[in-house]
Formats: sequence, C-alpha cells, structure tokens
Amino acid sequence: MSVNHTLMAAGLDLAYGERQIVSALDISLPPGKLTVIVGANACGKSTLLRGLARLLPPQRGAVYLDGKPIHQMPTRDVATILGVLPQSPIAPDAISVADLVGRGRYPHQSWFRRWTSEDDAAVAEALTATDTAELADRPVDELSGGQRQRVWIAMALAQETDLLLLDEPTTFLDINHQVEVLDLLTDLVRQRGRTVVVVLHDLNLACRYADHIVAMKAGRIVAEGRPVDVMTEAVVADVFGMTSRVVVDPVSDTPMIVPIGRHHVERATAIPA
Repeated sequence: MSVNHTLMAAGLDLAYGERQIVSALDISLPPGKLTVIVGANACGKSTLLRGLARLLPPQRGAVYLDGKPIHQMPTRDVATILGVLPQSPIAPDAISVADLVGRGRYPHQSWFRRWTSEDDAAVAEALTATDTAELADRPVDELSGGQRQRVWIAMALAQETDLLLLDEPTTFLDINHQVEVLDLLTDLVRQRGRTVVVVLHDLNLACRYADHIVAMKAGRIVAEGRPVDVMTEAVVADVFGMTSRVVVDPVSDTPMIVPIGRHHVERATAIPA
C-alpha cells in the first residue's frame, strides 16, 4: 500500500501575467481518495491543477506537500511522490511508445541507481494497464489521438507515485476507453492506496467515479464533498448556468445530471421532480 502523502493549498492566487485565474483558494485533498474537479470552461480547473503540481508558481499563498511548501522542495523529491499528466503534453520527435513510457521512471534514477528489472516491470505493467503494449515499438507521432492519450497515461502510471494529478485524461478517448481509464484510476485508489486528482468535463462520469468532488466557478470553489452532497440542481445551475434534473444513476446509485435544453423545458416541467 502507498503512503498517504498530503497535498493542500492555502490562500492560493494563480495568474497568467496580469490575468487572475484563481483567487484566495483553500483546498485539502483527501488522501487515498479519487478527487474530481469539475466546472465550466475557463473556471480555473486546469490552472488549479497546474498550481498544485508545481507547474505554475503562486502569486500569493502556497501549496504544501506533506506540510512543506512544494515550490521550495527539490524537483526530484517532488517527482518521486507526485506524478502529473498535463493537458496536451508534447512528445519529443520520433520517440517510441516504450521510450516515452520509460521516461516516467526518470525520477527513480540517479548516479547510483541505473535502469533495473524493476523499471522494466513498471513500464510493462503501465503498458498493459492502458492497453498500449502492442504499440510499444511504434513512434508516438504516428498514433491516433486516443492511442497517444493512453500512452501518456501509461507514462504517468510508470512513475509509480503515491499522488497522481491528471488534467482531462479522457480527452480524445472513446467512451469505452474513458470508462477503462477511470476504472484503472479507481483501482489505483482502492487497491494500492494512491491519491488521485482528475479534472473531468463529463459530470456523470465524475459523479460515478469520484470519492470527493470539487465544483469550481470563476477561480473559486463553490462546493466540495461527496457527489451525492455536492451535485444538486442548484449547484449545477450556479456552476454551469444550466437547468437540469438530478436523478439517481441506475448503475452506481450516484447523482446523474440530465440537462434540460430550451426545446425540452415544457416536457421537463410536466414530469414530477
């Protein structure tokens, strides 16, 4: 089982130049759980994840990893605990799938520790888990968008960190692979005690898989907690500006959001809540 490392932020302000994105935000991620961050486009989800991952320095406040300011910690120390899959990562030209996934093992290397059978096993397991083993010898730049996304997820898994942050990992994936990726992340949490944080657009998949859900609007947290407590019709209206019905998912007993467009308002009003 993994060590339950802690990741939190206090009074966090994040910006790109003069453009403020996240303001005075406090968050503490529950260890050993799958947290999903949701919100409308440009609400600050990805910016928050970048701040938590030490990819974007704060203007004010701080991010703390195991109680230490993460931006003051040595890069290698952070990389052995925290793995990150950003949005739209870029692979080096002509690199093979196996070599790219193998780069996830770099934090475990040093002058005194070279590549070992343990590294081979970690890469093989990551390729198998993401259904990319048969692509191992192919150049990454020849793959489809969905294949490439699964390879990036494999690289993040090969890093074998106790904390894993992923920004929209289901982008470009068909629904079958979306479910497979979220099942895999759930396994990491439940079977290996990892802490996983994911930014997702699909509210119903977020509700189905999240142990803890964070709803954001305009750079602030509107609500957080269990999906059954957070995903109400009022929160969906506030965060997404969308009228909806929240019903029970018949498969998982979690909230399921049914959008109501302007062509269905009359019918929705006639159906008992």
